[in-house]
Amino acid sequence: MKSASVNERLLRLGAPASLPASSRSEEPAGRDAGAPRAARRPLDGVPVVIHDAELDRTTDARKSWKERHVKVRSKSAAQIQSLDAGSWFDAKYAGERVPTLAEVLDTIQNGSLALIERKAGDPVTCINLLREKSLINNVIVQSFDWRFLHALHEHEPELVLGALGPPTVLADGKKPSWIPKKLSALWLNELQKTGAGIVVWDRRLSKNAVSLARDRGLQVWVYTINDLKLAKRLVRMGATGLITNDPQAMRNGLAPWVSEALR
Repeated sequence: MKSASVNERLLRLGAPASLPASSRSEEPAGRDAGAPRAARRPLDGVPVVIHDAELDRTTDARKSWKERHVKVRSKSAAQIQSLDAGSWFDAKYAGERVPTLAEVLDTIQNGSLALIERKAGDPVTCINLLREKSLINNVIVQSFDWRFLHALHEHEPELVLGALGPPTVLADGKKPSWIPKKLSALWLNELQKTGAGIVVWDRRLSKNAVSLARDRGLQVWVYTINDLKLAKRLVRMGATGLITNDPQAMRNGLAPWVSEALR
């Protein structure tokens, strides 16, 4: 299945034991652990993979249906898959359709590991799909909605979770407007209420914060890192994974010295 979008990839640094066994690598600079995919729930409840909450920007929904601001949740998966989701990116992708999450999992899990970013949808639908495909122990689910992560953990404690931050909602459903955006012990306290074992943060973090997270048994991944100099600084700080648009360049640049840096 070809893709008309530029997808981020996770470059794992080492092989942390908290990840699914199928994702571990003995290579110092790791392999692509997966391609973060944004999952949303349309009208009929069949999860589809699309970043935006609306269909206008990356499909021909406006032209096909003579509507504006067409919400993913307002259409069925079949309706969404009738759209052209490729021409906006490049004419050579004309006719490409929005894939369902099930289709994406079948593609990625054939030799890699899916890192699913939940944008919208309920935890039960997600868990049922992963159970149906026997993937509970073979994928990672991440979200900025920590209440959703908490619910996932309650339903399926074996599922590996990544808490994207800063979050939009805390595990108790409250808005975290009172906490500064930089990763800190306060964030880690809230994060551990979700059941997540991976901190997935932007570059607003410090060596001390990374150390605090690692001391609590958490992995620390940083997004979206495309600059090699910054990547090396993050590795020295103790980051265990980098989400990047160019995993090959990051791997080539980090491999010669990353083993030593992680000791």
